[in-house]
Amino acid sequence: MYRNPGLQEFQVETKPSKNATRWKWTNACYDENTGAIFGRTPERWGKLFMFYIIFYSALIALFAICMVTFLQHYINPRVPRLQQEYSQIGTSPGLGFRPLPPDVRSTLIWYKGTGYDSYKYWEDQLIDFLSVYKKKGQTAGAGQNIFDCDFDKLPPPGKVCDLDVGSWAPCIQENHFSYHKSSPCIFLKVNKIYGWRPEYYNDTQNLPAEMPLDLQWHIKNTTNPLYRNYVWVSCYGETPADKENIGPIKYLPNPGFPGYFYPYQNAEGYLSPLVAIHLMKPMTGIVINIECRAWARNIKYDRRERLGVVHFEIMIE
Repeated sequence: MYRNPGLQEFQVETKPSKNATRWKWTNACYDENTGAIFGRTPERWGKLFMFYIIFYSALIALFAICMVTFLQHYINPRVPRLQQEYSQIGTSPGLGFRPLPPDVRSTLIWYKGTGYDSYKYWEDQLIDFLSVYKKKGQTAGAGQNIFDCDFDKLPPPGKVCDLDVGSWAPCIQENHFSYHKSSPCIFLKVNKIYGWRPEYYNDTQNLPAEMPLDLQWHIKNTTNPLYRNYVWVSCYGETPADKENIGPIKYLPNPGFPGYFYPYQNAEGYLSPLVAIHLMKPMTGIVINIECRAWARNIKYDRRERLGVVHFEIMIE
């Protein structure tokens, strides 16, 4: 048959039959010719599963080794990994005071001497702060780890020293901490540094020249050398006007923190030693700036960095 060379032949696409479509779906799941299941032969599937089993087993083992090493050498709930000069805290502690004002940016203790609603906040703050000191045995054993310490009776390992704040009258709860008499009590504590030991002023001939004379007199007249093992504390008005307005100060039970509370080793139930300062006759109607300083040979004094010192103000209307 004669064909015109100028004409081109075209192949018309036809719709695939239902049997062909069914064959393709079936072949995707299982290929009878190669034995492949979902595109892979059983041998390739086995190699793939074996790879992932080995991969994830190695990953889990590596993670477990890292965690065990990390927990054993770096995380100890009782002992910090970085201590003293290697830590951010350093080797020289600061001081803290209680009660704290409601505004964390403030250091002013202000109230009206005769108004219960005014000083109730400060009283509640001290009651809450001292509650742990009144409950013996903060850990399991109902106080079995508490030891009656003294300078010649240091606490054995695992024991903590007792502190009887209920005998520090007039700075006791039953007396409203003397806030109702316009002669308030403020409690001081040394910030805790793990393993830190104070260096005492046992040599009474080489006391710092800037140490207050009344504290120097107290140290020099302590005849038993063991009872000089204190982190001493002194409080005073910052300016000449503050020194006149602050009035006499009484330290309870002593003007310092006993040395047998140190070193701090994060034992269960440990409570920081305290000193209560009783402002016996402060001037009313005026803000009084007060600075308290801790004294030990290895305590640095730095107002800016708040090392060895604490500042607060008090105003009684």
